[in-house]
Amino acid sequence: GSPLVHAFFDTPTSTWTFVVVDPNTKKAFIIDSVLDFDPASGHISTKSAQALAAFVHEKGYTVTRIMETHVHADHATGALALKQLKDQILPGRPPIFIGRKVSQVQQSFGPQYGFTTQDFENSYDGYLEDGGTLDLGEISVRTCGLPGHTPDSMGILIGDSLFAGDSIFLPDVGTARADFPGGSATDLYSSIQHILQLGGHVRVFSGHDYPVNREKSCMSLISDHVSFNKHVGNGTSEEDFRSMREARDATLGTPRLLHASLQINLRGGRIPPPDKEGRRFIRIPLTGDLRIL
Repeated sequence: GSPLVHAFFDTPTSTWTFVVVDPNTKKAFIIDSVLDFDPASGHISTKSAQALAAFVHEKGYTVTRIMETHVHADHATGALALKQLKDQILPGRPPIFIGRKVSQVQQSFGPQYGFTTQDFENSYDGYLEDGGTLDLGEISVRTCGLPGHTPDSMGILIGDSLFAGDSIFLPDVGTARADFPGGSATDLYSSIQHILQLGGHVRVFSGHDYPVNREKSCMSLISDHVSFNKHVGNGTSEEDFRSMREARDATLGTPRLLHASLQINLRGGRIPPPDKEGRRFIRIPLTGDLRIL
């Protein structure tokens, strides 16, 4: 089957959020939602989540799952905000799912923010498994591990449509970085080869777009990637990909919203707990010359 896909672009973070629908039953998944966060002021807003929920309500869709393709490092997830809108316009408190290997990412990043194992309890309602199967209404769904960008990265194949997160971008953009803890250019290459073998007719929906001299877009066919993806197309070898990816990653800076995103996303969309004065903070570990007293 072929799902109906509604795509919403968050301009500040260049993120695509998807409402994926079985047109026969009007059952829907929400994939990779956004919580609005301004790092300059510290202001958090659920405006994007509310707009998404209003759209779902207007269309008469029933959201059965809220899904994350991975722990994002460039935007905060709106998953929990959406779930908590149940008494407004998104009924039923749909469960939040992420890849099973999220625990690896929590263990990698948690200590630098002072998180303990207990802080991560009940962060998510369920886990996507490599090789897992489920349904969206009458459409069959398969989940597959796509490690490389992050160890917990998952692909969600809904009918003829793959939601690939940050594993592969539009053909003229290429692929995402693989230098986060637990990331691997070799693993990313292997994951992309798995994607490319799904069949040329399969639609690939990417989690971001960074267009140059064209309109923003979220979808391409696997056949387009096989022929034209600038990082992996036209039979690029693993060795060539790895050397390109590692050289490029060495030039990339820290994502602008890294620390805020991780402190929220590692815990399924929860903002940091209050201190005894009721204030909430995002922690930024300092690096560099720390001898200035």
